[in-house]
Amino acid sequence: MVAVAILAAGRGTRMRSQLPKVLHPLGSKTLVERALDSCASVQPSRELVIVGYCAEQVQAALAHREKIEFVAQTEQLGTGHAIQQLLSPLQGFEDDILILNGDVPLLRPETIAELLNTHQQNKNAATLLTAQLPDATGYGRVFCDQDNRVQQIVEHRDCTDAQRQNRRINAGVYCFNWPRLAEVLPKLSADNDQQEYYLTDVFAMMEPVMAMDVVDVQEISGINNRLQLANAYTIWQERIKTHWLLAGVTLVDSSSITIDDTVELASDVVIEPQTHLRGQTKIGSGSRIGPGSLIENSQIGEHVTAMYSVITDSVVQANCRVGPYAHLRNHAEIGEQCRVGNFVEIKQSQLGTKTNAAHLSYLGNATLGDRVNVGAGTITANYDGVNKHPTVIGDGSKTGSNSVLVAPVTLGTDVTVAAGSVVTKDVEDDTLVIARSRQITRKGWRLKAD
Repeated sequence: MVAVAILAAGRGTRMRSQLPKVLHPLGSKTLVERALDSCASVQPSRELVIVGYCAEQVQAALAHREKIEFVAQTEQLGTGHAIQQLLSPLQGFEDDILILNGDVPLLRPETIAELLNTHQQNKNAATLLTAQLPDATGYGRVFCDQDNRVQQIVEHRDCTDAQRQNRRINAGVYCFNWPRLAEVLPKLSADNDQQEYYLTDVFAMMEPVMAMDVVDVQEISGINNRLQLANAYTIWQERIKTHWLLAGVTLVDSSSITIDDTVELASDVVIEPQTHLRGQTKIGSGSRIGPGSLIENSQIGEHVTAMYSVITDSVVQANCRVGPYAHLRNHAEIGEQCRVGNFVEIKQSQLGTKTNAAHLSYLGNATLGDRVNVGAGTITANYDGVNKHPTVIGDGSKTGSNSVLVAPVTLGTDVTVAAGSVVTKDVEDDTLVIARSRQITRKGWRLKAD
C-alpha cells in the first residue's frame, strides 16, 4: 500500500489572484487535481491534502473526490512543518508515502510509478525525484555516488564553483518509508534564515536515500505565476495533440486548436483551425469540426460537419451538417441526416431524422419529428414571461418563412404553415394553416403632406 500527500497550503502571491494557487485551472482540472491524478497509477490507499490558505475553498473544490482526507496546516512554516501535520492522521501507518507539491501539475503517472518502484525495489528509506537541467543556476544540487545514492544536497548559494558544474537538481517529489520518516520529523529545526522547517533536512538523518532522474524535465515544472501557468498549458496541449495525431486524428494548424484531456476522438476525425473541444465531448469517425467551432460536453456522431458553430451539452447524430454560425445548447438532440444552418439556435429541443432548420430560426423546448422542414425565420415563442412551454411538430410538416409558433402548441403530421403565420392553436394532421391578416392593397394611395 502507499499513501499520497499533496502540499496545498500556500497562497501563491505571485499569481496575483484572490484564488488559491492550487485552484487555478490547467485545462479542465485544477492544479491540485492534476497532482492527485499523477498518482492514480499507483492506486494509493490514502490521499491526504494539506490545506492552509483558503482551506474551505480547496476543500469545496475537491469535494467530489470522496477519498481525500484534508489535513490543516494553520501556520505555513515550511515543507517539513507541513509534513509534520501528518504525524497524527498517519499514526500506525506502516507503508510508503509519496509527497508532491500541489502546484506541479505535469508529472506523468508513469514517472510516479517508476519512482515508487525504484524506492521499493531498493528498500530505500527515501527516494527523491531529480532532474538534469541544462542550466541549473539557482537550484540546489543533489550529489550522488555511482549507484545514485544521495551523498549530500547543497543549496546553490553554498556551492563551490566545481559543485555548480553538477546539473542534478531536486525536483521536490519524494517517496518515503513512513515509519522511518515519522521517526525523524520531530527532530527538524527552524534554525535558518527563513525560520522554517525544511523537509529536505531529513535526508541527512535517513539511510539509504536514492535519487531518480526524470527523463522529461518539463514534468517537474512548478507554477508560481500566470506566465508559468500559460507555459504549462502549452506543454499539456502538446501532449494531448501528439496523442491524437498518432491515433489517426487530423489537426489542421494544431497551434490554433485546444483539446481537453477528457475529450474522446475517433480515427479519421478532422479538426479545423480555431476549434476548441471541451469537457466530456466525444466525436465520431469521419467528422469534420470547424473551423472556428466550440464543442463542449457534447456527443457528435460519425460524418458530422460543424462549421463556425457552438455546441454545448448536446447530441448530434451521424451525417448531420451544422452551421455556419449555429448554436446548439441545453440538451439539444439532433437526429441523423439533419441540417442545422446559418444563425439557427436550438435549445432543449429534439429533432428527428432528416429534419432541416436551415436559416435564421430559434427552436426552444420543441420536439420535431422526422422530415420536418423549418422555414427561414421560424420562431418558437416558448416563454410567457414566467414559464417555458413546449412546441410539438409532427413528421413531414413544414413551416413557412417568418412563422411564429406560440407555445404550448402542437402541429400534427404533414402540416404546412403558411409564411408569416402566427400559430396559437393546435393544428390537425394533413392541414394547411394560414394565420395572418389578409393583404389590403390601395392603388394610388400616398401620405398626405401637412
